[in-house]
Amino acid sequence: MLNHGTATMLAHYKSWADEVIFDGVAALPPGEAERERRTLFKSMIGTLNHIYVVDLIWRAHLEQREHGLAARNVVLHSELAALRTAQQRMNDWLITWAAAQTDATMGEGVDFKFVSGKPATMTRGEIFLHLVTHAAYHRGWVSDMFFDVPARPPQSDLSVFLTEAPQDWRRSAP
Repeated sequence: MLNHGTATMLAHYKSWADEVIFDGVAALPPGEAERERRTLFKSMIGTLNHIYVVDLIWRAHLEQREHGLAARNVVLHSELAALRTAQQRMNDWLITWAAAQTDATMGEGVDFKFVSGKPATMTRGEIFLHLVTHAAYHRGWVSDMFFDVPARPPQSDLSVFLTEAPQDWRRSAP
């Protein structure tokens, strides 16, 4: 079971890693974020929107409310700067949410429906882990697209976060 301390660390990791990938994409030549590529979400901006949309869906599940989204492949923000701002707000919420959890609340079940309409139940901790791993998986897709530019992708690994990123969050963790 996921504990409070690990959730706090992973929420900060996700926020940091998203910043790293947005910094990398923003530093690419103009037009590269939007350039159509051979990938499911068509572009870097499309893939980053997918991460954000899925975050919104699972946030709604955690808050036990409707999300109003009928698909996971919509582009809510076509401009990188607007998407980055929205993702930062989402990540700020996730950090606050994780800090408010306890080991007990992370084990509570949450009933929800997938976008397909299929009902399911997962614990808060399982939903949270899905958010973190889903984003990491698709940041990898974006990183792979850097080689088409060609450019070197940024390093957003958990090990880099734990050894090289500012660790201010540790002061607030239990």
